[in-house]
Amino acid sequence: MEKRLANWGNYPALSCDESTFSQDEQIQDFISSHNSIIARGNGRCYGDASLATFSVSTLKYDKVLAFDTVNGIFECQSGITLDQILEIIVPEGWFLPVTPGTKFITVGGAVASDVHGKNHHVDGSFSNHIISMDVITGNKDTITCSALVEPDLFWATCGGMGLTGIITRVRFYLKKIETAYIKQKQIKARNLEDLIRLFEEYNKYTYSMAWIDCLKKGDSFGRGILIVGEHATADQLSDSQRKDILKVPGKGKLTVPFNLPSFILNTFTVKAFNWLYYNKNTKREINNVVSYEPFFYPLDAILHWNRGYGKAGFVQYQFVLPLEKKDGLVKILQRISDKGLGSFLAVLKVFGKQESLISFPMEGYTLALDFPVRKGLFEFLDELDAIVLQYGGRLYLSKDARMKQEVFWNSYPNAQKFAAIVKTYNGDQVFRSVQSDRLLLTEK
Repeated sequence: MEKRLANWGNYPALSCDESTFSQDEQIQDFISSHNSIIARGNGRCYGDASLATFSVSTLKYDKVLAFDTVNGIFECQSGITLDQILEIIVPEGWFLPVTPGTKFITVGGAVASDVHGKNHHVDGSFSNHIISMDVITGNKDTITCSALVEPDLFWATCGGMGLTGIITRVRFYLKKIETAYIKQKQIKARNLEDLIRLFEEYNKYTYSMAWIDCLKKGDSFGRGILIVGEHATADQLSDSQRKDILKVPGKGKLTVPFNLPSFILNTFTVKAFNWLYYNKNTKREINNVVSYEPFFYPLDAILHWNRGYGKAGFVQYQFVLPLEKKDGLVKILQRISDKGLGSFLAVLKVFGKQESLISFPMEGYTLALDFPVRKGLFEFLDELDAIVLQYGGRLYLSKDARMKQEVFWNSYPNAQKFAAIVKTYNGDQVFRSVQSDRLLLTEK
């Protein structure tokens, strides 16, 4: 069925033929009679990575296949979403090993984007916790792979944005928890230098991230709030929290019902928001115990929050720079501040060491910013791309909607090897996307 599709950034929006499936055989038949196919989960990547002539929705492929509650091993089909998994595993005392900032993504999407979370410096990305998975390749074969079995297919699929085939089954390890709560610490940083120092001081915490005011200048340049946390134990809870220590929080009911006018987002409103957000913490340090929901998924409390950026949509610009290249981070933030293109959501995290084929993380600092699509934005982002390249960084494919192909090929050191493996399993380029064509990973 042909329909207008867009991912979470609402840019770009394209006419695609969307199909669904509930059995492997249906996918294999579909591959035999179509090309220019890409799998699409819940549409929570930000750009054009899951848009193609033929979009194959995995959302009906959402069965739980096995749950070992003793050893914490979960096996499922690829279309199940993380929020569905949390409702099953949290009451049993388990949590996701790695989770991004939204629980509304599918497991298949988590693998294809090789998602990272606030704990990358400790636990790595999602691929570190996969035991095995099944992939239907362009040759119509269903191949079971892991880090040890068919490793080329495994590592090209983790972070490979769906170009090796359609993921149908994933088996992965969970993280043991005692409660459904997080003991968190929030610390206000006076400026970027203070914020980086805090990251280094609190690097032993499992979870860490920071919000940055990317418009502030002078002595307060790069000021922010560092948030760190650990899974809380039962003795750290209040009396009311102990009544149901493994309770799954209720679902959010707030929503943005329609696209807001684009003029609402401007330098004045961003500055006002940043002032309010920074000053809501009246103390230098706040310690409390909260449910996992506001800690990991604060934006999920507002359904369709992406509509707040207007009909034209937005792009999320996320880059990583090596740990020793903090000067590049300063330079990029200065350019954003000088341009007055501040972001409501400027999130800084630190990555640990990771050796992988095509996944985004490298040891260093990663910053994610949201920019409404408007005249002159892409030219400005091209300027930021040049700085990212200059300092040895790269952009996140799962957030990308406009990167030029030379930026990709010059920033991912294993790009040529990845492309060769993709050709092995997707030789006829059955699987391709708007993004893969733009980056010349597939040929038009």
